[in-house]
Amino acid sequence: MADLKKKEDKNLSYDELVAKRNDLKKKYMDLRFQAVMSHVENPMQKRTMRREIARLNTLIHQQDLAKFRAAVSESIAAKN
Repeated sequence: MADLKKKEDKNLSYDELVAKRNDLKKKYMDLRFQAVMSHVENPMQKRTMRREIARLNTLIHQQDLAKFRAAVSESIAAKN
């Protein structure tokens, strides 16, 4: 099931990745507050959320690098 999420996330656009990451960050903060204030049913959920946020950050960074590399190669091609 986790592999399906990874494959689905790779097909998302940049804006969709950022929106999904921001949504997960909000949910993670809510879960943290809930853990401090009361009992949480699944404490391992925090770790999985953190890892998913990190995975989304990696995908976002990869897309940023791809855009940057395309811009640089276009700039170099324009000079020649």
